[in-house]
Amino acid sequence: MRIFDPHIHMTSRTTDDYEAMYAAGVRAVVEPAFWLGQPRTSPESFYDYFDGLLGWEPHRAAQFGIQHFCTIALNPKEANDPRCLPVLDELDRYLAKDRVVAVGEIGYDSMTPQEDEALARQLRLAVEHELPALVHTPHRDKAAGTHRTLDVVRESGIAPELVVLDHLNELTVGTVLDSGCWAGFSIYPRTKMSEDRMVEILKEHGTDRVLVNSAADWGRSDPLKTRRTADAMLAAGFDEDDVDKVLWRNPVAFYGQSGRLELEEPKPDETSTFEGNSIRRGGA
Repeated sequence: MRIFDPHIHMTSRTTDDYEAMYAAGVRAVVEPAFWLGQPRTSPESFYDYFDGLLGWEPHRAAQFGIQHFCTIALNPKEANDPRCLPVLDELDRYLAKDRVVAVGEIGYDSMTPQEDEALARQLRLAVEHELPALVHTPHRDKAAGTHRTLDVVRESGIAPELVVLDHLNELTVGTVLDSGCWAGFSIYPRTKMSEDRMVEILKEHGTDRVLVNSAADWGRSDPLKTRRTADAMLAAGFDEDDVDKVLWRNPVAFYGQSGRLELEEPKPDETSTFEGNSIRRGGA
């Protein structure tokens, strides 16, 4: 079984997670730029973070046989902080990088005017750079937030097939698929979406334009939720081709629209270094 996790925050995970993911069949990931939990106090802290997503993290993933790509953006939550807004002026130089396969995460947190502006502006950047867009739907008032997001997407002029709306649920999936956009689902241990609920959605809505991710971060999450969803699909009567479509071919098709998704399975190798730093410590 091969798995492509299209939304996972590996910066917050350990090397043990990479090892377990590889054993579970994960061979590629996309890591979206996101809020780190503690507010950033200057634009420069974003640039160091973006550089990490483009340098250290792909190296760390490759040590365990996993290809790492990323999406770059000013996230919705920090779009409300005026100290962070200069980041919008610097995104062009990052969106031109080879391993950046989309603009994201963009979208809504609290649906403020500041978030409206940041979303519209970054969708324009996606159009200019001919990149897909990964859009975060708000955790609160999700149905209204999803409709508002789709309105902004339509106004931006970006082709709907270049947009995935993530963190969806049973109440929003139909609206998003009807719009022509992709539907993304984050599978969590206790919140958002479970693998069993995901199976029921796939039964009702089919496997086209659906992305399933673990979105694992520093909170209560599980980087193996993609594999658990695959196993739940098989147990529910889906065949191996259905699983391969949802867990591999769909994310390849979506992010492949960037023209930058070159997939070559790296061989696990923990001997090389990055900027003099190694994965193993003490030579063991």
